[in-house]
Amino acid sequence: MGDTSPSTDGTNIEGESPQVEPTIETDEATITDDAELERTIGLTGGLAIGIGTMIGAGIFVFPGLAAGNAGPAAAASFAIGAVVALLVALPASELATAMPKSGGGYYFISRGLGTLAGAVVGLSLWFGLVFATAFYLVGFGFYAVDTLAELGIAVGNELVIPIAVLFGAGFTVLNVTGTENAAKLQNGIVALLLSILVVFLGYGGLDAAGIVGDPSAPEQFAPFGTMPILTTAALVFTSYLGFAQVATVAGEMKDPGRNLPLAMVGSVIIVGVLYVVTIFVATSALGSERLAELGETAMVEVGRHYLGAAGAFAIVFGGLLATMSSANASVLSTSRSIYAVSRDALLPKRASRINLRYGTPHVALGMAGGPILVLTATGQVELLAEVASFLHLIMYGLICVALIALRRNEPDWYDPDFRVPGYPIVPALGALASFALIGFMQPASQLIGLAIMLVTAGWYFYYARDVTLKGKL
Repeated sequence: MGDTSPSTDGTNIEGESPQVEPTIETDEATITDDAELERTIGLTGGLAIGIGTMIGAGIFVFPGLAAGNAGPAAAASFAIGAVVALLVALPASELATAMPKSGGGYYFISRGLGTLAGAVVGLSLWFGLVFATAFYLVGFGFYAVDTLAELGIAVGNELVIPIAVLFGAGFTVLNVTGTENAAKLQNGIVALLLSILVVFLGYGGLDAAGIVGDPSAPEQFAPFGTMPILTTAALVFTSYLGFAQVATVAGEMKDPGRNLPLAMVGSVIIVGVLYVVTIFVATSALGSERLAELGETAMVEVGRHYLGAAGAFAIVFGGLLATMSSANASVLSTSRSIYAVSRDALLPKRASRINLRYGTPHVALGMAGGPILVLTATGQVELLAEVASFLHLIMYGLICVALIALRRNEPDWYDPDFRVPGYPIVPALGALASFALIGFMQPASQLIGLAIMLVTAGWYFYYARDVTLKGKL
């Protein structure tokens, strides 16, 4: 293995140059100047990270919105999302085993395609995660109000946003006081969630298939035609954003050449199947029109339909856990992405300062938490979800392009443990599918996404155009 780090060149406006740490990889650990990451995460741990980040919104927030847009065919929308995610998961796995750094997609693109692409993606990803987190927090607010309603305390929907903003501030503080607390919370939540879902979807699936309970009235599969299937796929793609999180822990995985692609592809398949079954179970319980009326918390009524008050309570509790774990994981990723960009001198170095008492990037967490609370206050669920998807899809498409660029130049340092099967077709399809999905979003989401990209490109030209990152590991 040995040291795989060419030098970085150039400085930003403040005269800071990228901090590059020589990295030595062994089978037991990934060693950099200031840390030794032990390889402790196996396949199960990798799957838990992927599933835990993804499972929230798709099951608990989207079924009502998606069924309202596309009818039972929303199941096909989720399947399309899964296919796009799989096409990106394979190239991302190859790049992650060649460059096991915490920056994830930003790191691959800045090293494969150069500083401008890296700056746009790295800074847009910060905004993309901010939009995603705000979306999860608003979902959490809806579930918190529903929880109180189930306990007999009716507070009305005016409280959704204040609750969401309050908890957003809470998660930011939790992440400043250390990531072990945050990570422990994550694993417990995932285990609980999966058990709730398996029972609920298992029973609901049997009922929907007519094996138990009363037969349900059949509904036309695609009542609104095929176009809504694609626009809904663009909306619900947010529910797959977690799979790329697995790549950020490549340096801590045992046998990454085998476990990393398996964890990424496996988590997308498991979650995709759960989403498709959820839509099937939900539409056969209540029908699309009723789901659309119920909106963000439609699944609570689906739970009540199948398993009475206990079912409703289980879903409310699951929804709280899921939106909470997604929000918490995203706050953490947002600060990690700011930290990576600032270490590369694309943002002031101050942003990557580490808090001496807690060992966490507190400035980056503040830069994540502030904008999240502002966006949460808007309460625009679909817009927040789509802008988050837009900015992530740009990154996913460019990950595929970066893979093709690196394979064509094949620099000396490029030595992945896993190679994409079906190259160059798989990454080319991944890039096309990612960019095509953006075309099916609402115009408002497209405009906001483009505006953010233009602002980040402008920042690069003003602040960091002399920094060279291409091929600099």
